Amino acid sequence: MTNAPLSIDLAPQFAHVETWVFDLDNTLYPPEARLFDQIEVRMTDWVMTTLGVDRDEADRLRGQYWRDHGTTLAGLMRLHDVDPLPYLTHVHEIDLSGLARDPDLAARIRALPGRKIVYTNGCGPYAERVIEARGLTGLFDAVYGVEHAGFHPKPDRTAFDTVFALDGLDPKRATMFEDDARNLAAPHEMGMRTVHVAPAAAPAPHIHHHTDDLPGFLARII
Repeated sequence: MTNAPLSIDLAPQFAHVETWVFDLDNTLYPPEARLFDQIEVRMTDWVMTTLGVDRDEADRLRGQYWRDHGTTLAGLMRLHDVDPLPYLTHVHEIDLSGLARDPDLAARIRALPGRKIVYTNGCGPYAERVIEARGLTGLFDAVYGVEHAGFHPKPDRTAFDTVFALDGLDPKRATMFEDDARNLAAPHEMGMRTVHVAPAAAPAPHIHHHTDDLPGFLARII
């Protein structure tokens, strides 16, 4: 992995890229927005109501299912046979008023050559709301949520295979930007260039680059 000095030109390492794949949460907006704080509260509420457990147990299960199954939803589906659609609707009904438009990020994404897509473990309608709130509407050729992956979550390889086949992209000519380091393992295995977008680096063989400044990083590769 490289967190290259600003003097190093990264453009040659991305010259082959035809498709740019962006995660959504904590990638296309900064973690400081703390949207997931709202989502986690609604996840816990949903688990409490649906499974009939108290808040502490619901919170424990939420975290355990995320660790063991990739997402809380995946654990609920596998272990409790829940219907994913009401869950997705409930947990993503959050307040986005704290999100600011980002003209710099919009300009950097617009300048990328080739196709630009969003792929999130959230649902598509939620992703569209976040994209609009960030001032990024119209910049992406497609937006894919967990429903487009047959409700298989990242980091499962099946999820990536399903979405990428649907999109028709060639992983060997694509790159992925993602805040969760474990979600870059499968893309790396498929031949993608991987960029970890997070405040702190998580060095691993499947991560090519790290950045805590997505617009600044994009400015260095085009």
